[in-house]
Amino acid sequence: MYDTVLPEELLQERIGYRFRDRALLAEALTHSSYCNENKQQNLSCNERLEFLGDSVLSVITAEFLFAAYPQENEGFLTKTRAALVCESTLAVLASEISLGDFMHFGHGEQHAGGGKMRKSIIADAFEALLAAMYLDSGMDTVREFLLPRLKRMLETVSRRGTEDYKSMLQRIVQQTPEEQLRYEERGEEGPPHDRIFHFAVYLNSNLLGSGSGRTKREAEQEAARRALIALGELDEEAP
Repeated sequence: MYDTVLPEELLQERIGYRFRDRALLAEALTHSSYCNENKQQNLSCNERLEFLGDSVLSVITAEFLFAAYPQENEGFLTKTRAALVCESTLAVLASEISLGDFMHFGHGEQHAGGGKMRKSIIADAFEALLAAMYLDSGMDTVREFLLPRLKRMLETVSRRGTEDYKSMLQRIVQQTPEEQLRYEERGEEGPPHDRIFHFAVYLNSNLLGSGSGRTKREAEQEAARRALIALGELDEEAP
């Protein structure tokens, strides 16, 4: 372990939940890079929990929106759910509890990759944490933890609408017809099953923003989000 890793007791205080099976919490906080560098310890990383947590998050979010918007159609509900469960939103929720500070990384990721600062990593860890809570004591426990956060994030989503960042940026740029917007791929990294893509967005020849994501679309959206912040159209805290 590293000196920068905080004790799990502190995280349990922050989330207001104490695990009966501490091994679940430890697994949720273990990045694959740590397991790869400590194979002799026969550790499990959080990727399986992330897979389960994605479904737990989706179900709870869908239930929440279904009850909150009884008059809205499927299209609205789908777009709103996508905004609430996207990487940027989950990274905000993870940052609020400083989740990255509790995680265990390999030396390479810790010192070169800046793992605890990478949105994709802490967003995945947040999903893994939800799965660990679900396995430890069921869906109601996760709902109690998650719903207040979803309601708060919904206010942010509602203020800017369900329009995605690329569409929002394009709409703003189109107000000046001679301006040209383009996205440029800056590269990719990571193993085939966990690729990270990097994109930049330019207004004419001027760099507006850059972003990363697990898909090219996510990376473009993050670049557009950073551009909107730079243009003063979006708050820094916006997911």
